[in-house]
Amino acid sequence: MTAGVDRHELRQIIAGLSEGVILVEPDQTIAYANAAALAMHGAGSLEELGSTVDAYRERFALRYRNNKTPNHYPIERVVDGESFHDVIVEVRRTDQPDTEFVHSLRSIVATDRDGKPSCLALILKDVSDQFEAEERFEATFNANPAPALITRLSDLRHVKVNIGFLEMTGHTRDAVLGRSVYEVDVLAGARNRDLAVSRLNEGGTIPQMEACLELPDGGTRFVIVAGQPIDMGEEPCMLFTFADLELRKKAETALRQSEERFAKAFRLTPVPTLLARAEDFRVTGVNEAFARVFGFDEEQVVGRSLDETGLWVSDEQRERFGTALARNGCVLGIEACLRHAKAANLDCMISAERVNINDDAFVLLVLQDITERKHTERELFDAIEAVMADTSWFSRGLIEKLANLRRPGRESGDESVPNLTVRERQILNLICSGLDDDAIARKLGLSRNTVRNHGAALYRKLGVHRRTEAVVWGRENGFPVSASGT
Repeated sequence: MTAGVDRHELRQIIAGLSEGVILVEPDQTIAYANAAALAMHGAGSLEELGSTVDAYRERFALRYRNNKTPNHYPIERVVDGESFHDVIVEVRRTDQPDTEFVHSLRSIVATDRDGKPSCLALILKDVSDQFEAEERFEATFNANPAPALITRLSDLRHVKVNIGFLEMTGHTRDAVLGRSVYEVDVLAGARNRDLAVSRLNEGGTIPQMEACLELPDGGTRFVIVAGQPIDMGEEPCMLFTFADLELRKKAETALRQSEERFAKAFRLTPVPTLLARAEDFRVTGVNEAFARVFGFDEEQVVGRSLDETGLWVSDEQRERFGTALARNGCVLGIEACLRHAKAANLDCMISAERVNINDDAFVLLVLQDITERKHTERELFDAIEAVMADTSWFSRGLIEKLANLRRPGRESGDESVPNLTVRERQILNLICSGLDDDAIARKLGLSRNTVRNHGAALYRKLGVHRRTEAVVWGRENGFPVSASGT
């Protein structure tokens, strides 16, 4: 069988192959290209592809995937008798710049009995779709802000790393790529390292777990790491993804330190203090001062609501406190009578503030015992009322000071003035001026009984029962006024 017949039969064999085949003669003539090879170049005929290697070079620009323009095209390497495989090149038609392909190439060099090349073939495989998909993945992988790393399973070496991982760890790209999983250990300090290593060796999914990565500057970084098997160009790999826990760890540390400071201050403060849940006022903690002042053991209070502890003596005061707290979110200095475990009830000044602890709402209550102060005030008020029984010899300035001392903290005009008649205003004015009934009668030209009747009506409107109370009310509401009652 002649060589020509053999070449013809070879053409018949390769004509129907899905892979592209280009036959080249040693004199650089392109003898044949099957339909698949033509389609992979966007050509309709051998003439359009190029009848020689030089013509092929003029019509098609090639670039190896290492981004270097080849000095020798693969078709020239075939002519030189070179054997190669898995060479990846980008091919672009010079007359149609937008037409591009990606080819995976290998060569076949057949020799005659004398060892000279007799049949030279370039085998092509169109991998454009594969590389487009890989480029999309590469772009997405690099743009993803979540730290990520890809490790080849065949040798456990890192083959891809994104910017997120480099920024999180401080590694350079060269310090990571090509290194083994043990040199740049992404499972360092993993909570379940044995399981992770086992899954890695098996090529199985690695569940999320906490780890502590060692950084190039000698520090460490807490992360959550997980692994997912993927294929990269038909190469089994493991995609590691990371979530940075450093901020959360710092926040947890700061929160723990804050809670420790709060607990210490809560425990040592000399004022009775308790902590209760905002939703049901169930007590979660009391300090030593509370137990000392109110006589309750911690076990008697913690775990029970404020109502269940029986701390409130008056339901009205308890409701007033709850209403004020719900409306304002805090309470400052409400007076209330609270129950002592074994002794008499205590007059207290209550302040409360809503606080958040571990995202739960609580109420912090501070209870100041003012029993002694209230007792002293009551004694003082009784003494004032005794000496004010006859106010005729008191100066107006002293009357005002005693009235303000009787009811501290109130300002004139806080309460609406009842609808007093002109005569009632005149009498109240003279009462506040220190005159008794006889003096008022003489001053106004009235009988003593008429003055007393007007005084009784005045007391009813003011809601008082004694002359001293009328004086106090009058001084707090701007009396004495002019004698005309205006």
